[in-house]
Amino acid sequence: MDVEEFCNIYFVERKGTDSLKWDALAERFGEDGLISLWVADMDFRAPECIQKALRQRIDHGVFGYSLVPDDYYDAFSRWLRAKHHYTLEKEWVRFAPGVVASLYWLIQAFTKEGDTILVCPPVYYPFFNSIKDTKRELIKCDLMNDGGNYTIDYCELEKKIKENQVKMIIHASPHNPVGRVWSEEELVRLLEICKRNEVLCISDEIHGDLILSGNMFQSVLAVRGGEYRSQVIVLNSASKTFNLAALAHSHILIPNPDWRKRYDDYELSHLQVGGNLLGRIATKTAYREGSEWLDALLKVIQHNYDYLKKELIKACPKIGVSPLEGTYLAWIDLRAYLGENTQELIQQKSRLAVDYGEWFGEAYKGFIRMNLATKPENIRKAVKNIIINLKHDSALA
Repeated sequence: MDVEEFCNIYFVERKGTDSLKWDALAERFGEDGLISLWVADMDFRAPECIQKALRQRIDHGVFGYSLVPDDYYDAFSRWLRAKHHYTLEKEWVRFAPGVVASLYWLIQAFTKEGDTILVCPPVYYPFFNSIKDTKRELIKCDLMNDGGNYTIDYCELEKKIKENQVKMIIHASPHNPVGRVWSEEELVRLLEICKRNEVLCISDEIHGDLILSGNMFQSVLAVRGGEYRSQVIVLNSASKTFNLAALAHSHILIPNPDWRKRYDDYELSHLQVGGNLLGRIATKTAYREGSEWLDALLKVIQHNYDYLKKELIKACPKIGVSPLEGTYLAWIDLRAYLGENTQELIQQKSRLAVDYGEWFGEAYKGFIRMNLATKPENIRKAVKNIIINLKHDSALA
């Protein structure tokens, strides 16, 4: 399926459907009428196989308490084996309504108030919120930026761990918002530091299926054949991959049996949550039958990214567009033209709703994150509007 065919079949107008992305613009940005390219969900329907499976269950008409069947674990394991090259053990799996909820739960299960937790900005802003809201101390080790190519400063990372007695690292893999897919060598260096310093690594791998440009994603569970499994917990879900976020279903993978017991004890005394039947059905079906849809989606994301990068840099050569190795989120550096006046150009003049760089860390004013999971027409309009308004700037006249 090519880009045009996929968009013809799966693109859907979401305005007026209680969409956070499109119908909360006035609340979030102060006005309607913007092209919505902010929150990370898609303007595409889920695969037809998922829609069919959900319709069948709805027609059944009963939504009572339900078990997780063995074929769910089988489908999940087959997907991970095919896509991420490791074998899932059923006993590792715990369920949550989403990755953000999982972060809050794990922070409370494995640390105490006042403990230090490290993140590497610019990074998904709920990481910050989860640490602050649970009264832990936030430690930041900013990624190094070499012309839009981001890497971890391992010396600084270990220094901050030692100086601040860090208990936990929350790691985005692939990285949101800079789009990095970490190599095995990079992950080994990170995990060796965690091992030496007895730091628990929480790896948010929710974008792990959204890999572009011939890159190879590797879960921390697969690094060196699983050498570091005893010190990591992985969060993942089909929700980003197949646009299922509102079905509120995700995984917490805990290979370490002592940590599983600790988490189970926390869950027993604090949570007592049930699962989401429709989320499980959608996820199982996605993992069984969704590969072809995903392959076509990735073509759309690659097409949108290639167009955006080519046209922006051709018109305004000092714009920085970071390589998009994973996710469907473009990270764009406008500082050479805008300074800190990003919102005026992007929202008021270009009529776009995006995520602003400072949301991911105070040092990133002048950056934007743009959601590419939409029809190419929206990206063409967004790029055109940015270029027109940048060229009206006196610095480009």
